[in-house]
Amino acid sequence: MDHDTRRDKVRKALRKLGVDALLVTDFTNVTYLTGFTGDDSYLLVRDDGDTIISDPRYTIQLGEEAPGVDLYIRKPSVSILQATVRVLRAANISRLGIEADSMTVGLEDKLSDKLPHIAIVPTSGLVEKFRQIKDKDEIELTRLSILQAEKAFGVIRASLRPEMTEKQIAADLEYQFRLFGAKCAGFPSIIAVGPRAALCHAVPGNKRVEESDFILIDWGASEGLYRSDLTRTLVTGKITPKFAAIYEIVLEAQTKAIEAIRPGAICHDIDAVARRVIAKAGYGRRFGHGLGHSMGLLIHESPRFAMKNQSVLKPGMIMTVEPGIYIHGWGGVRIEDDILVTRNGHEVLTHVPKQLDEIVL
Repeated sequence: MDHDTRRDKVRKALRKLGVDALLVTDFTNVTYLTGFTGDDSYLLVRDDGDTIISDPRYTIQLGEEAPGVDLYIRKPSVSILQATVRVLRAANISRLGIEADSMTVGLEDKLSDKLPHIAIVPTSGLVEKFRQIKDKDEIELTRLSILQAEKAFGVIRASLRPEMTEKQIAADLEYQFRLFGAKCAGFPSIIAVGPRAALCHAVPGNKRVEESDFILIDWGASEGLYRSDLTRTLVTGKITPKFAAIYEIVLEAQTKAIEAIRPGAICHDIDAVARRVIAKAGYGRRFGHGLGHSMGLLIHESPRFAMKNQSVLKPGMIMTVEPGIYIHGWGGVRIEDDILVTRNGHEVLTHVPKQLDEIVL
């Protein structure tokens, strides 16, 4: 990945803001701009160069993952605040941009106190704006994480047994991710049997597959940096008329929303496409979350498909589309796929079957 180009984009943005440098304190943004995957480290992006402020634990790792970036390795007796102050004093800057969404008020106050000659300028979403558009490498790594997730799910689906608990399924998924080359799960898997599927973020428990006619599985892998996110609701017993009706409503909502994805579309308009289908069927109040979100280094990133989100879709964005209907005491249905916005429309990156007759075990 071309991390130099990414930092150059940040430099260009800083010039427009009239600041001399940006202190990157969000560890995910440090990874995005340098390739370094450790934590407890800051990055100073200046017009004339860049410096990672870290500690001896990461000296070798920094050399491997972020070659060419200047390093300030603090001694164990020196705090990261003290090291940052030293680097800033030597940087000859008068206006410093900070990540207001990451830096604590306490840290900002301490920097202001120790560096009275530097004006601190809060910024918001500066690096995250660039992270919204995935480059070729990021898209390919996302494809890989999706492939790992789909293979793991295929094994889980084929091996589901009536006596298995939600916890056991979640543990088996994690194992399968790793067998297929993933670093780990992209997020804690949501496994919900029957009525527990009404919990959008159900924590796997001791409910057994045999205790209901359906199960919701929300899962994804991390190939090491980039993540995938899918959901399927599977029939493990009988297809009741109520389940079939609700499932078809959710599937229609998702299908129509995906069809509307294209460059220039507004996020809230895509959300509205799915919401109208569900509301027309009488379940509007049972769909209580946004339609989807972007993902990348984190599982939830901007922009989002939500009722008031004015963000415009652009080629290179990767979005989830995940409508759902949730009924307390009965359960819930959610269907989720990962979608790449392309120059001419969109590409569905995920390929797990989802027609009603395809989800029956």
